[in-house]
Amino acid sequence: MVTLDITKASSFVGDAAISAFESRVAEAQKSLEDGTCAGNDFLGWMHLPSSITPEFIAEVNACAKTLQENCDAVVVAGIGGSYLGARMVIDALSNSFGWLQSTKYPRILFAGNNIGEDYLSELIGYLKGVRFGIINISKSGTTTETALTFRLLKTMCEEQRGKDEARKVIVAVTDAKRGAARTTADKEGYTSFVIPDNVGGRFSVLTPVGLLPIAVAGFDIAELVKGARDMEEQTSLSVPFRQNPAALYAATRNALYQSGKKIEILANYQPKLHNVGEWWKQLYGESEGKDGKGIFPASVDLTTDLHSMGQWIQDGERTIFETVLSVAQPNHELRVPNDKENLDGLNFLAGRRVDEVNKMAELGTQLAHVDGGVPNIKFTIDRIDEYNIGQLIYMFEKGCGISGLLLKVNPFDQPGVEAYKKNMFALLGKPGYEKETEEIKARL
Repeated sequence: MVTLDITKASSFVGDAAISAFESRVAEAQKSLEDGTCAGNDFLGWMHLPSSITPEFIAEVNACAKTLQENCDAVVVAGIGGSYLGARMVIDALSNSFGWLQSTKYPRILFAGNNIGEDYLSELIGYLKGVRFGIINISKSGTTTETALTFRLLKTMCEEQRGKDEARKVIVAVTDAKRGAARTTADKEGYTSFVIPDNVGGRFSVLTPVGLLPIAVAGFDIAELVKGARDMEEQTSLSVPFRQNPAALYAATRNALYQSGKKIEILANYQPKLHNVGEWWKQLYGESEGKDGKGIFPASVDLTTDLHSMGQWIQDGERTIFETVLSVAQPNHELRVPNDKENLDGLNFLAGRRVDEVNKMAELGTQLAHVDGGVPNIKFTIDRIDEYNIGQLIYMFEKGCGISGLLLKVNPFDQPGVEAYKKNMFALLGKPGYEKETEEIKARL
């Protein structure tokens, strides 16, 4: 199981400060279970792992097989929670240099998450002559970044393969009944999967939003779900506070926040976990950043970023704390060779595993940062595989729900996200935004 060590955080605020949250954590957990908390329309993620059936896994895998057999590349069109979860899992489980190697599975590409003309032009250039499919992920079908990208890709796919063949390799993951994406899927006859109404985007990685792209990439989604299901049990209301990693994490980070630590840095020592940080930042940032409150989520890849951000973390303003993701056992073994000349002075490491060097860098950094006034929380997973990533996903989701309620915000809405959209549509002259257009013109 995922293990949690808070000793190097509790030494800053005192164990009593963390224990003081126990009753509030229990109230938050109960309100999540009872569906009486703020945002209770979006609690479908809570028991999602335990509700996923073998038949549903088989249905997703069957669709994935069709894409695998008919595509050399599959473009996942989605933004925010519609792609970050899948990208996190796929990048964590893939060979770091897999793009250099031939593979029996399609290359997974991500688009629809920006409006960069160069990015989209280069994507289209890459796809010319490539057998590609599309997984279009959008509840509404009108999110600008994703809708624009899907329009481009759909046109190209149909031109290259013909409409009949194209519809076999275009899959919609969307609302059950409403929206432009649902209308298009039904009209064109695409295979489709439903995004549950009660699961928000940032909590959706264990729905077809994440499961389908992960399966297309060739990974075991049954094991991913099993890891999440086991963590669902490990973080249930019946598990004692000190043995519940999600509850203890939520309490610890809120105790640190109350003591003046306003920024949380998620640090990993495995490059494969980079996009765990990207997914985690959306999960916590979008859930907690409301009403003038919220811990600011940042992330670093160590030891790499010790040579760029290390100075600030060590000696900068003391408003930060660190949460470290540690991997107990790498999936490969590599030892340091002996060198006769020893010009680099590394022969003292000869014969030792590279991971031992990495682990000592991790421990040395943690000690240095703690000495420098940075509280440290540490999560450890056994290894990077589907089961352990599934555990990590659910643990962070549950911790997020609890933590947001401790902050007394609604963890499941995102009203601030709409502000830029209104301005963008007004500036572009979208019908229905005439009043806003005039107001913005007066400000410019």
